[in-house]
Amino acid sequence: MHLPRQLDPLHDLPDSPEAYDAVLADVVEQALERITPEGNLEHPDCVDDIGDTSLGITSLLALAWQRTKDPRLPEAVGRSTDFHLRERVFTDDNPGYPNLRVRDSGFPYARYTLASGAHPIGDWPSTVWALLQAVDLLDLAEGLLTDEQTAALREMSRGYWRWLTEATFFNPQEAGNQAIGCVVGGLMLARHLPPEEGAEVRARAIALYTDEIRAHRVRDRGALLPPEHGGAWDNNYGPISLSFLAQAHRVSGEEIFAADGETVARYLDARLTVGGFDNGGPRYSEQHSGFESVLGLRYFGHRVAADLGRYRGDTRWGRHAVKSDGGVDGHFAWMLVWQIQDTTPWHRTPSTEPVRHQLRAGRVSVAFDSRMTPSLVEADGTYFLPAAVNRQHGFGPVVDGFLLCRPMGETRVRDVRAHGLTAKLVTKPVVTRDHVLRHVRSLYVTDGTRLWTTVVVERLPGEPYLLAGLPYVADSAEGLRRIADAAVTSAGDLWLTHPAAEGPEFFDARADTTQERAAFALAADPRGYGNPDEGWSHLVASTAVEATPAPGAPDDLTVFAVRYGGSGEVFDPTFDRVAEGLRVRTEAFTAVIGDPAGDHRGEPTLSLRA
Repeated sequence: MHLPRQLDPLHDLPDSPEAYDAVLADVVEQALERITPEGNLEHPDCVDDIGDTSLGITSLLALAWQRTKDPRLPEAVGRSTDFHLRERVFTDDNPGYPNLRVRDSGFPYARYTLASGAHPIGDWPSTVWALLQAVDLLDLAEGLLTDEQTAALREMSRGYWRWLTEATFFNPQEAGNQAIGCVVGGLMLARHLPPEEGAEVRARAIALYTDEIRAHRVRDRGALLPPEHGGAWDNNYGPISLSFLAQAHRVSGEEIFAADGETVARYLDARLTVGGFDNGGPRYSEQHSGFESVLGLRYFGHRVAADLGRYRGDTRWGRHAVKSDGGVDGHFAWMLVWQIQDTTPWHRTPSTEPVRHQLRAGRVSVAFDSRMTPSLVEADGTYFLPAAVNRQHGFGPVVDGFLLCRPMGETRVRDVRAHGLTAKLVTKPVVTRDHVLRHVRSLYVTDGTRLWTTVVVERLPGEPYLLAGLPYVADSAEGLRRIADAAVTSAGDLWLTHPAAEGPEFFDARADTTQERAAFALAADPRGYGNPDEGWSHLVASTAVEATPAPGAPDDLTVFAVRYGGSGEVFDPTFDRVAEGLRVRTEAFTAVIGDPAGDHRGEPTLSLRA
């Protein structure tokens, strides 16, 4: 099986003016065939997320007319605008909506589902989305809408803003992408209001960002990030938030949006594998956005000089939202409008600066979590997740069933590049189950094709082994293919183990399932709500690569040596003490790992040569 949504790098989609004109031409033909006598442009199958969809198609038609002056479009734009103003604007409170601060305000809002009382919780984001479609149409209205229509659209947008910021609690779902989208709507609306009122709306939008979003950022891997549904990062909505930050900066010029967007971009670059695979988040574990992410990845990838476009998107949504029959849906259409309007080119070469939470070279990458334990390992087109044993997750030595990867004290990192090799040494103080302090030194070395991992710790009792990852997916012509085995070599013995027990808390890589499905099965909330990462944390055991200690290590040390990739090549590392520490020799390099005490500042030392 293949992962259903992480398909292709988003920077592979053509983004020339001609390519975008072709996209718009397709939308135009579908829309003109679909439009009803009343002016409705919604997809016939649309039920949920409906409040902004017809107006979204209208904005795309307006953009197409501005670029092509197709004579068929003015009448369709006017008729569909009237439809939205007449049929899709609600002013009576939706029965059951729980987030009102003012009852019977009379302010207009958009509904997630048209039926009264049916899933009203979605009305806040739906109103944000409808506001964004409306302000896009206001930007494009010249020559298309009458003065009366433009005035009605402006008044509706003003009412949407007031409903979002006065009649309801702000950001009631604690969703960063929705909240920043609302701020963008205010910034864009302000340009269409009288100067004094526009200045007030702009100031209010920036204050909401500062006080209600930025002040509540969550730290992960050293970065402060807009919270998403109660967590720091979501690999579906996080890049969408990046697009909203890009538009906020484009519209306002305020440096705060650029600075925060660059922080998010650098964070994403560090956690993302070379091949663009990512997983994890408080809302979706493996689902990726498509066109919704392009603006932010392109805009901020260029600003921080990183190839963020390698992000594997859902290219079925590579241009715009679609329904199951492939027909265009207007949901989130503003993102296509903005990415067409923005001419920032993709930055396609990797950032060359060493990053604490990433090791990257060629086709090899290791993304590290906040504890400097690998969260994703990629080598030879194969991707490994942290394995689980006895409810403990990670990569590291296991002694008497206890995984040594959680630091008890400061974790030190040393990056070295030499002779075509890239290396990272991570030194962690850890405590065993019986409260003995040990120093785990993990050396990661790559030549861009293979990854060597050497883990050194004071002599461990019993029969320790290295938990070396859960083989999960591999690159193939059709996308990311689920796997249950991989090319891994060990200096000691090597096993691929599978859980003996059955149940949702045991993940067997041979099963026809995905990490996302397993995470939702274990989550406390229904699918689509809550935090599936918390569900995955309840995993008891998983398929795992396990390696025994390497022979020939000094008597006072336990050393593990594993190579990812390079199947069939000789792997016979040697270990000996030298004045500077432990010398490791492999078929590709010689490294000297310094003693745990480090240099005069306590920092780890590492030397490396081919």
